[in-house]
Amino acid sequence: MVDKLNITETTGHQVYVRPVPVDSLPERLRVQVDGVDTIYALTGEDGKQIALVISRELAYSVAREHDLTPVMVH
Repeated sequence: MVDKLNITETTGHQVYVRPVPVDSLPERLRVQVDGVDTIYALTGEDGKQIALVISRELAYSVAREHDLTPVMVH
């Protein structure tokens, strides 16, 4: 699952990877991740959300594919 992908609009060279509880998401997104408790948001240095992905591993892969350095935040 990748809900939104605006990697080309990202400022800087880092993206922040943050866990997001599925129960905090709108219903239209919750139905896409049935059986998962947590997904991960990628956020640019400017604080703008870039993407929502199904796993931390995918978040890191997406960042690296776009020559960005992923940084885990809590």
